[in-house]
Amino acid sequence: MPTPLIITLIVLVVLAIAMVVLYFVGNKMQEKQTVQREQINAAAQPATMFVIDKKIMPIKDAQLPKSVMEQMPKRYQRAKMPIVKAKIGPQVLNLICEEAIYDDVPQHGEVKAMLSGIYITDVKVVHKKTKKKMAEEQESGKKQKKTLRQKMISKQAEYQKQLDYEQAVKRNKDEEKKRKAEEKKKREREKKITV
Repeated sequence: MPTPLIITLIVLVVLAIAMVVLYFVGNKMQEKQTVQREQINAAAQPATMFVIDKKIMPIKDAQLPKSVMEQMPKRYQRAKMPIVKAKIGPQVLNLICEEAIYDDVPQHGEVKAMLSGIYITDVKVVHKKTKKKMAEEQESGKKQKKTLRQKMISKQAEYQKQLDYEQAVKRNKDEEKKRKAEEKKKREREKKITV
């Protein structure tokens, strides 16, 4: 066999193995993310807050509580994340915002948000003035092209919604199967009792 053909075959085998490994690692990470998202949604509580400022900045510069910084993995301490400075009641807090809803958070506006600790999972604008101001800002500014980051975030949000929908459908089907199986067992028991 010629040497270039052997090298090509070796490279193809290595690539195939890498793809299989990445597939299984990706599935495990997706399951882990799903479990984490369910935990976050279970712990979420509604809160009304006034957004003072919002920025995408490194976590280490966000002035988050010390306990949060100690628990955060090293790789995320240097990563840039969307940070929202908001007034909740008498306190002014720095919160981490979900990237998919970061653009929906108004600057200098009152919102109702779902908070899970210091993590904002959902936002709804409260005042008509804030909605009007946001609409005016969008109209007055030229239509800005989305940056690559914004495009990727919107794609991620779409894929997350699709995944959530598919999982809900799967759960409903599983529950339906369990219900039918239980009904079948009940009918069989009733037949045995009457006989």
